[in-house]
Amino acid sequence: MTEQRREGAGRTGFEPWALGLTIFGGLLRLMPHPWNFAPAGGMSLFAGSRLRGWQAYLVPILLMAVTDPLRVAIFHPGYHAFGYSTPFIYGSLLLSVWIGRRWLQHPSVTRTALAASGVSLQFFLITNAAEWLLGGMYPHTLAGLAACYVAAIPFFGGTLASDLLYSGILFGLYAWSRRAAISARGLVAK
Repeated sequence: MTEQRREGAGRTGFEPWALGLTIFGGLLRLMPHPWNFAPAGGMSLFAGSRLRGWQAYLVPILLMAVTDPLRVAIFHPGYHAFGYSTPFIYGSLLLSVWIGRRWLQHPSVTRTALAASGVSLQFFLITNAAEWLLGGMYPHTLAGLAACYVAAIPFFGGTLASDLLYSGILFGLYAWSRRAAISARGLVAK
């Protein structure tokens, strides 16, 4: 099987509903939520699994680029929407899309939960390494990196819980809608 055919397996053409759910996930960022409890990881994982080609990568990044300034304006006026860690955050979300493309061509509850956990872990590792490297709070030593990761552990629970929850919501709504559409077609055919 060629790389192009393998990449498209499980994704059938342009699906407005998958795009709509991805946008919905991105817009959920504009609702108040606790620190590190956001739909970005789940939205990116879903986009990777259900959107085709460039859409899978571009849509989540565009949603982040649009909602970041809106979140700041709504919840944190006076702060900057983009900072030194933004490229690492966005890079991590692109990795989440890649995980969705590779692991969730045919999603199940178990596979989705494992992928969401992997998304949380790589986000934790990447963004905290960026904080250690660029933030200035920790010495640039292995002990400083370890201290940065240890200090971030309390925030990991929120990231993991939100990635599991929002992945469950997006994949669940998608699966439910597909079943409902198939049932509706079956009723019409009778």
